[in-house]
Amino acid sequence: MTGRLRVFLGAAPGVGKTYAMLAEGRRLRGEGLDVVVGLAETYGRRGTEEQLGDLPVLPRRPVRYRGIELSELDLDGLLARRPALALVDELAHSNVPGGRNAKRWQDVQELLAAGIDVATTLNIQHLESLSDVVEQITGVAQRERIPDEVVRAADRIELVDLSPQALRARMAQGEIYAPDRVDVALDHYFRAGNLGALRELALLWLADRVEEELADYRARHGIRAPWETKERIVVALDGAPQGEHLVRRGARIATRVHGDLIGVHVRPDDGTARAAPPELAAQRELLRELRGTYVEVGGADVARTLVDFARAESATQILLGPTGRSRLRELLSGSVINRVIRSAGPIDVHVLPPPEAGLLVVQPGPRRRRPAPVSARRRRAAWLLGPAGTVALAWALSPLRDSLGLSGALLCLLLPVAGAARLGGLLPAAGSTAAGALAADFFFTRPWHSPVVERGADLAALMVFLAVAGIIAHLIDGLARRSQQADRARAEAAVLARLAGGTVDAGSWTLSELVSELRQVFGQDGAAVVWREEEFRQPLAASGAAVPNPEEASYAVDLGGGAVLLLCGRSLSGEDTRLLGPYVAQLRLALERERLVARASATDDLADADALHTALLEAVGRDLRDPLAAVRRSAADLAAGDGPAGAAADRIGAEAARMERLLANLLDLSRLRAGVTPVVLRPTVVGEVVRAAVAGLPEGPTVPPVRIGAVDGLPRVLADPGLLERALADVLAAARAAEGPDAVTVDAGVVAGRVGIRVVGRTGGGAGVAPAVAVGFVEAMNGELTVDEASGGGTSFVIALGRAA
Repeated sequence: MTGRLRVFLGAAPGVGKTYAMLAEGRRLRGEGLDVVVGLAETYGRRGTEEQLGDLPVLPRRPVRYRGIELSELDLDGLLARRPALALVDELAHSNVPGGRNAKRWQDVQELLAAGIDVATTLNIQHLESLSDVVEQITGVAQRERIPDEVVRAADRIELVDLSPQALRARMAQGEIYAPDRVDVALDHYFRAGNLGALRELALLWLADRVEEELADYRARHGIRAPWETKERIVVALDGAPQGEHLVRRGARIATRVHGDLIGVHVRPDDGTARAAPPELAAQRELLRELRGTYVEVGGADVARTLVDFARAESATQILLGPTGRSRLRELLSGSVINRVIRSAGPIDVHVLPPPEAGLLVVQPGPRRRRPAPVSARRRRAAWLLGPAGTVALAWALSPLRDSLGLSGALLCLLLPVAGAARLGGLLPAAGSTAAGALAADFFFTRPWHSPVVERGADLAALMVFLAVAGIIAHLIDGLARRSQQADRARAEAAVLARLAGGTVDAGSWTLSELVSELRQVFGQDGAAVVWREEEFRQPLAASGAAVPNPEEASYAVDLGGGAVLLLCGRSLSGEDTRLLGPYVAQLRLALERERLVARASATDDLADADALHTALLEAVGRDLRDPLAAVRRSAADLAAGDGPAGAAADRIGAEAARMERLLANLLDLSRLRAGVTPVVLRPTVVGEVVRAAVAGLPEGPTVPPVRIGAVDGLPRVLADPGLLERALADVLAAARAAEGPDAVTVDAGVVAGRVGIRVVGRTGGGAGVAPAVAVGFVEAMNGELTVDEASGGGTSFVIALGRAA
C-alpha cells in the first residue's frame, strides 16, 4: 500500500511551514500515531525549535564531501524504523552528490512506496513551472526545482499563508534571518511587492489544483450540472461585427459578479478549410485587454460543442449574439440559438440584440419632398416585383373578365401597387400603377388585347384607378416616412439615455468606449480621435476595420486642444450632426479627463521624487551631523595653540559650522516642500530680521564685516520671520564668501509696491549665483530672490517680498 503525501506550501521563507508541519506532527502523536522527525531545519529559530518539543528525531546520516562534514536524511534508517508518519523538511532540497538519490523528493517517493506517510514543506518558487516567473519577479534564479507533477500528486496540500507586512515585520524583528542579513533581505528578496506577487502565485497555483480535483470528482461521480462555485461567463464569438459588443457586455457582467470571462469560437468540423473571420483578431485582443481568455474549439454541431465546452468550464452563463443565418437556412437546418437554449440545462443563456439594430443605431431619417430612404436591395425588388406582379396578376385574372368586370380587376390590381409602395417607395409604386392601368386596358376593356379603349366608362374607370393608386402610394409612403421618423426619435432617445445612463451607472466613459459606441450608432466604417499639431499622429482611440486618416475622412470635428474626431463611412445628415453633439461633448470631457489623469500621474511621480529627496536629505543630514561635530571639536582643540595652526583651526571650525548650517537649511527646505513644516506668514518688521541675521553671523579677522544701511521705517512685509532670517543669513554668507577687507552692505527699500532687501558684496568679481536654499525659503514666502552685478563691481542680492495689509 502506498503512503500518503502531505505538503505544507508557502509563498516565501519564514511564513511558518516547518512550524506548521511540526505542530501537526505533535497533534497526531498526541492522538497515538507513530510520528518520527526524519529531518527538520529549524535554522536556529526559537519558535520552531520549541515546536520540535518531545517529538522523536531520527539522527541524520553524516556525509563527507570535498573535505567538509555534512549531514543528510538517513533514508535507510527511516525505512527500517517504518513510522506511521515521517516529517521530512524541504522537499526541493538537493542531496549531497554521491548518494542514492540526487533530490530529497526522490527519497520521499521511496518512503511513500514503502507505505510510509510523509509530511513535508515546500516554497512556491521551487516549482518547475513557476521558476522563471519567480526569477523575473525577484531577480534570483532558483537552483533547486521540483517537477509540478510530484507536488500535484500529493494527497493533501495546505497553504501556510502570511501577509507581506507581517512577514516583513518578522524579518525586521530578527525572527527569520540573522541581524546582519535583515537589511539586505528587506531591500531585495523580501520587498513588499515581491512578497505580494509570490503570495498571489501560490494562491493561483493552489486554486488550479483545487479546480482539477473538483473536475475529477465530478467526472468520477458523473455530475454534469455546473456547480456555481464561481461565476464564469462564456461569450460565443462567430466573427460577426457585433462580437465586440458581446465581449464588452460579458466583461461588465463578469466585473459585477467578480467572475471569469471566456470567449469561445467554434470552428465547424465539416471537412472544409475556412479562413478565420477578420473581426476575430480584434475581438481576441479586446478580450485580452478586458482580462478575459480566448479559446477555439472544433465540432460538427456548433450548439452542442458550445454547450459541452461551457459545461466543461463549469460556466454559469452563456452570452449569444443574434443569428446571422437567413430565415430559409434556419428552417432547413434549425436555429443554433434555440438548440443552445434547449441543451444548456441550468446554465443561464442570454441572447443580446445587435448594437447596429433596434434602438441603439440611428437610421437615416426621411427627407422632405423625397421618397422614403430604403435600401437599394428593397428598391430593386420593388421595381422587379411591382410592375411584373401587376401584369402577372392581370393575366391570371383575365379568364374571369366576364364575372369580375373591369372594376373588380382594378380593385384587385391595387394590391401589387400598395405592396410596391410599402417595399420600395413612391417610384416603384408609380411604375406599378402605370403597369396596372395598361394591363387592365389590355385584358379587361374592349376590344380585348388592344390598347384602344372603346367605352368612355372604361376610360373613366382607368383614370379613377390611376388617381386612387397614386393616393394610396402616397399615403403608404408617408406612413413609412413617419414610421422611420418615430424609429429615429426612439433611437435618438435611447442613444442619449445610454450615453447619460452609462455615465451615471458605470462612471465616466473612456475615450475608446465613446469612439466605438459612436461608430456603431452612426453606422460608420471607422472612427478615430487623433492629435493634430504639425501633422496627424497615431490615433488616441480608434474603432472599426477602416481607421480613417485626414485625407479619407468623410467627416471631421475639432475637439479642441489639437484633437480631432474623424469618421469614415456614409455621409451624415442634419439630424445625425445634431445627435453627434452630445458625443462630441463627451469626447471632449474624456480627453480632459485623460489630460487630468496624466497630470495627476505626473504629480504623483513628482511627489514620490520629492519624498525620495526628502528621505535622502534626512539620511545625509543624520550621517554628516556627527562627523561635522567631531571636526568642530578637533578644530577647537587645535585652536588652543598659536601661529598658523591656530588660524587654520579657526578656519576649519568656521567651515564646519557653515556646513552644519547648510545641512540644517537643506533639511528644513525639504520639510517645507513635503508639507511637514508649515510656513506661517504674518506682518514682519524688516529691520528686526536684518539685525537678527547679522548678529548670528560668525566674526573673525578673515571674514568681511557687515554694514547695515537704511532698513528702518519701511512697511511691514508678509513673511515667516524665522525663514526670512535664515534666508538672509544664507545670502550674507554667500556675499562674504570671498576673502578681503571690503565690507558687505545691507539696505532695504520699496520698489514697485514690494519691499526689497538688498545685500551687496563688494569683493566679488561679477554676478554670482543665488544660494539654492535661500531661494527655496524665499519662494515658500511668495517672494523672489534675484542676483545681479552691482555697480562698481561685486554682486547684488535682492529679496523682494509682498507688503502686509
